[in-house]
Amino acid sequence: MRFLLLALALALVAAPAHAERIVVRNSPGAVVSGAQADADTMASTGRLRHSGRAGCREGIGCGSTPEAALSNCCYWGRYPVREKAVARGRDGRWFAVVRYR
Repeated sequence: MRFLLLALALALVAAPAHAERIVVRNSPGAVVSGAQADADTMASTGRLRHSGRAGCREGIGCGSTPEAALSNCCYWGRYPVREKAVARGRDGRWFAVVRYR
């Protein structure tokens, strides 16, 4: 029993801040963009924050599922998507970044 508790504690400590992430690419072979890095940053800090580096419209959002986080992003459904990414924070919330054309 002690071994199991120790293994569980070590697994929790060693887990990265963004334990889960989903990368969505709009075309085959696309390079993973800054959207994923920004989603990972928001997940690790637990704060929503626009990066302002994209030079385009950017939506950010959070939710209990990846789909909810995306649908809570600014401009969702109003402009064509250039790139999007989500990452899961320590508290289980999903953080999303969507960049539009």
